[in-house]
Amino acid sequence: MEKLRALLLVVVLVGAGMARAADEAARRWEQYEPSFKDFAAADRAQPPKPGGILFVGSSIFREWKTVAGQMAPLPVLNRAFGGSRTGDQLARFDQLVPRYAPRVIVYYCGSNDLNAKPADAPAAIFARFREFAERVRAGFPGTRLIYVSATRSPDRVERWEQVDHYNALVRAYCAATPGHAFVDLNPALVDAAGRPKLELYRDDQLHFHPPAYEAFTAIIKPVLERVWAEANGS
Repeated sequence: MEKLRALLLVVVLVGAGMARAADEAARRWEQYEPSFKDFAAADRAQPPKPGGILFVGSSIFREWKTVAGQMAPLPVLNRAFGGSRTGDQLARFDQLVPRYAPRVIVYYCGSNDLNAKPADAPAAIFARFREFAERVRAGFPGTRLIYVSATRSPDRVERWEQVDHYNALVRAYCAATPGHAFVDLNPALVDAAGRPKLELYRDDQLHFHPPAYEAFTAIIKPVLERVWAEANGS
């Protein structure tokens, strides 16, 4: 009888956990659904050609409204959605990557995981990025992936150690994995003494003014040009 009670308790707890996970997934989809409706409308208005460059990630990329122009003539499409975490990139993978069949993916996500309550451990966040990368490799073996570092934003100084840890895990993975590249934005965001350049940030000390994206362009574009040429056999 005791074993039966214990088994029933396990079943109840597992069921409750699955229900909570389903509720959380539904809540997060409700948050992002408007962005995906906008993506679909933009695709109908101007159907993108497959085999281009796809920017994915959270609001740091979503707010980069000028990225296509700054990366021109490279064929860039921005499909980042704000507030997203690495788990959301996995959950929405089939709505993003297969639709555009990109030759190169530029990925920025993980900062929101580190700021969640409770915050995820860097190793767990990295594991979800790695799963995303492995899904790309499995479904699109010729696609290259560029990881853009999580930023050490002034609003999250107490989490900089975790930011660095997450970035270090991804840097090592990219170095060991063919077709992957790591790009570090953080040197452009600090002065000679290592202090954040506050003039680059909005009042929330997380998101950026346009000059920051100019600095990002100078860092990312040369890498993207090289990776794009390699992906196209040039």
